[in-house]
Amino acid sequence: MPITTKVSLVRQAPGTYETATVELDDPRQGEVTVKLAASGLCHSDDHVATGDVPVAVYPYVGGHEGAGVVTAVGPNTPGYEVGDHVVFSFLPACGKCEFCAQGLSNLCDLGASLLTGARADDPTSFRMTENGNPVGQQCGISTFAEYTTASVDSVVKIGKDIPLKAAALVGCGVPTGWGSAVNSANIKPGAVVIVTGIGGIGANALQGAAHAGAKTIIAVDPVQFKRDKAKVFGATHAFATIEEAADFARSLTNGQGADATIVTIGVVRGDHVGQALASIRKAGTVVLTGLGNITEAGAPIALGDLTLMQKRLQGSLFGESNPRRDIPNLLRMYQAGQLKLEELITREYTLDEVAQAYDDMHAGRNIRGLVVFD
Repeated sequence: MPITTKVSLVRQAPGTYETATVELDDPRQGEVTVKLAASGLCHSDDHVATGDVPVAVYPYVGGHEGAGVVTAVGPNTPGYEVGDHVVFSFLPACGKCEFCAQGLSNLCDLGASLLTGARADDPTSFRMTENGNPVGQQCGISTFAEYTTASVDSVVKIGKDIPLKAAALVGCGVPTGWGSAVNSANIKPGAVVIVTGIGGIGANALQGAAHAGAKTIIAVDPVQFKRDKAKVFGATHAFATIEEAADFARSLTNGQGADATIVTIGVVRGDHVGQALASIRKAGTVVLTGLGNITEAGAPIALGDLTLMQKRLQGSLFGESNPRRDIPNLLRMYQAGQLKLEELITREYTLDEVAQAYDDMHAGRNIRGLVVFD
């Protein structure tokens, strides 16, 4: 029988997160129910509330970065049992489609269902309801919930010795930022790198750049608190503007510019892309990881500069990470003391405080806020 669970949802866009109680389906074949321990407060869920990322149905329960304990397993679902500790991957990986077969599981075909709020195999079937009416699930998981039911394509089992509050962060922000540097920018030892926007993604891009061997890592953020925190995650220098950062990079490279600039700004505009492209050297790379209004088009790019300087503009989804490979690998690095996770958490919140958490994010008070459940 379905259970009821407390959640944080938006009822419209633009809208504000509010606490509600919804009915939650028992798991079907290929699904598990999980009691959440912690959920990261990613900017992407705020994009849903502002309407920058339109979704198919409202109400819509947010959250796509979390970890918890399995409380129920659907029939004929081998490999999972009650008591398993899991991290959610906001990008499901079926392991069977063309992209998964190529090793590009971050581009799995199941991703087409992420903003429908429904089950991937049936757009009319919803795991959450309110008074009999459909309630959408963010990325098919909705971690702003005390309990959630999701496909096993969206969960990764982890060791029970790993703290779940730290583990929650590797469901989105850590691999997205890390991979933006290591995979998408393909940073080499000795490189000069700029990271713009030092939040939950940018801080991890700094960590990735440092571990890839970059010599000079330049953080850009208008907020002094974030510039100060950037040094904790590997930045060697920090500036308030991209213009200052680019001038500094050119001063180190005979006027050429950075080897790579990674754009992890919370709300990306076209001019941010143009500024990033102007900051890199010949044959350099701009990695665009942050989101803005996904329906908008256009950026002030000098096409001649792009062609004649052989520059590269690379989009990055989930940092080109493979959830089943990279989530366990990043947690092993954390256990070995090679990756900072707890240091990312600026403040913990209750589920009732999600709206406050996003106010704090907008005010520049957090690197990463974390919802912690009892």
